[in-house]
Amino acid sequence: MTIEQGRMDWRGAPKRFTGRFTVSKRQSILQPLKAAAAAITTWLVCTTFLDSHLPIFGAIAALLVMQENVDQSLTRGVERVVGVVVGISVALGAAAVFGPHPWLFIAAIIVAMLLGWILRMSQSSANQIAISALLMIALGGLSMDYGVERLLETAIGATIGVLFNALIVAPVRTPSLRAAITSLTQQSADALIHLAEALESPRDEAWLQNMYNQARSLNADRTRVHTLLRQARESLRLNPRSRRYRSDLLEDDELFQQLQPIITQVIGMSRTMFDLYDADVVNDPAVPGMADEIRRAAHDLLLLSAGDAEWVAHHEVPALTAPYVIPRANPDHWVLIGSLMADLGRVRGRITGDLDL
Repeated sequence: MTIEQGRMDWRGAPKRFTGRFTVSKRQSILQPLKAAAAAITTWLVCTTFLDSHLPIFGAIAALLVMQENVDQSLTRGVERVVGVVVGISVALGAAAVFGPHPWLFIAAIIVAMLLGWILRMSQSSANQIAISALLMIALGGLSMDYGVERLLETAIGATIGVLFNALIVAPVRTPSLRAAITSLTQQSADALIHLAEALESPRDEAWLQNMYNQARSLNADRTRVHTLLRQARESLRLNPRSRRYRSDLLEDDELFQQLQPIITQVIGMSRTMFDLYDADVVNDPAVPGMADEIRRAAHDLLLLSAGDAEWVAHHEVPALTAPYVIPRANPDHWVLIGSLMADLGRVRGRITGDLDL
């Protein structure tokens, strides 16, 4: 390893470390504000109606259920309530069997984790049981009345948290999805243009390698869009604001499904170009027309994300008006040309809708 490489690794270490607990894009400021408001509201409600001087269980529940979407909030709320019910039972049972000994904490943890495993609960749910049992023991409330009061606190906190997340500008993740699909479409069109450039003038190995690497990066971007699509669907589930966003999400989903096989073909064409490229191919009489057709494909691909696909179909004449035909294959470059032409035909069919997805 060179000194410069060592410096780069050292500088990248903090970013790799912080990346374990940070996100690339900061969430809306409304989410932490809603979490704080839900916890404070829970505290006031519990101290007023339950005569609880320290409603920690309720405040914790209100904070924990404030998730990225309403569906996750409801799931976390149910998880928290179930965990508290079982955790309180574990604490009371352990106290009844072993008595108020200092090592009661250890017994409660072991019983809680084993019980979670026996009931096939998720790891976070099993942890909720142990945490609830530990809080019961730590706060010194090892009576049934104390446990019921803590359960009511938790239910109130979870309910308030879910309601705050759902009724106060419920989170929606569809705008980021549309931007990501548009970017993915543009990158795919750029990859097609690079293919045309390779056919228009001779390119060296470094240029071809960069061209292929950029095409391969479409896979990572496609995976990212998959994740955003799943998050967008989840954000509309149980969301009071979902009606106004569902039609847009459906259009984005359809566009992404149409785009996916096109990306696969574009990556394959780039790999073929990288493996079989010969600088002399630019002199082939059939190649200029191929390059022009590939640019036309990039043009039509961009039209897919330019807006409403149905509007484009009625008002914008596609550039790929007719299939490109090579009457006689060149014996020196027929494998490259034939492969590119076959993939270009598939790309064209999927852009125009003539080829099934």
